[in-house]
Amino acid sequence: MSLHTHQADLFESSRGRLEAIAYRLLGSAGDAEDAVQDTFLRWHAADRDRIGIPEAWLTKVLTNICLNQLTSARVRRETYVGQWLPEPLLAGDRMLGPADTVEQRESVSLAMLTLMERLTPNERVVYVLREAFGYPHREIAEILDLTEVNCQQIHRRAKQHLTTDRARTEIDAAAARKVVEEFLAAALSGDTEPLIRLLADDAVSVADGGARVSATRSPVVGALRSARYLRGLFRPSAARRASVGGNPALHAAVVNGGPAVLVAVGERILGVICLEATPDGVGTIRLQVNPDKLERITRQWTAAGPHRPLAQMW
Repeated sequence: MSLHTHQADLFESSRGRLEAIAYRLLGSAGDAEDAVQDTFLRWHAADRDRIGIPEAWLTKVLTNICLNQLTSARVRRETYVGQWLPEPLLAGDRMLGPADTVEQRESVSLAMLTLMERLTPNERVVYVLREAFGYPHREIAEILDLTEVNCQQIHRRAKQHLTTDRARTEIDAAAARKVVEEFLAAALSGDTEPLIRLLADDAVSVADGGARVSATRSPVVGALRSARYLRGLFRPSAARRASVGGNPALHAAVVNGGPAVLVAVGERILGVICLEATPDGVGTIRLQVNPDKLERITRQWTAAGPHRPLAQMW
């Protein structure tokens, strides 16, 4: 069927919400974009005159597409080289979706997106739609073809699986920049002691190179080991400068609601270092260096430029 202007406009008015749902479900901006595009193609082919509530129809179609992707993603993750981390997004990216409540902000944090990998596909859908978008259990049950009671049980299980002992600190842009400045001062000091003081005792460093870029394949656990690991990354090296085509500039940013360092050469982001702030210090350091997961953030960052770096890396 041909798509009339008002029907195309109706879909476009829903695109941002659909992207935000898909990103939370898949942890990948690229996969989320593909899922939304597949939803559009099905909307285009549907008998739209028989669709009573377009928003509900679009959400159900998108959710089913994401469920299929989540199932196949589990197989892909089993052969993923090294540690898998979610794709980072800059503050202001519409794919981050609503951020009015603590639950909405938490649902898109890298910590929560990583934890949600523990959930079954149905648990993830129920948790995201309920916590981040406020869908009533009745509507979620209809989307998943479940009973409302079953949906409530799945929601309780999901919340239990996502329980963590570590308290995350919510910070604004100014506080995030301060965390980044303190981190860079310690990382560039030439000594591990400043880093150790900045990190929580049980700090963990995790890197995702996706077999595209060299990265440690196992988490580095503990403040001392993490400090030594990070110090090695920031140690000046002519060979590293040559391999990336210059001296990387270090920028402060807010990524998925938390403080982050963007590592860039020219207009190309080579890596994102996300710092999870906790009352005990920086708890988890997530290094995303897989080029496949840096394309969207590079576009967003370049479009918002020019940027003044805080420091140079090597």
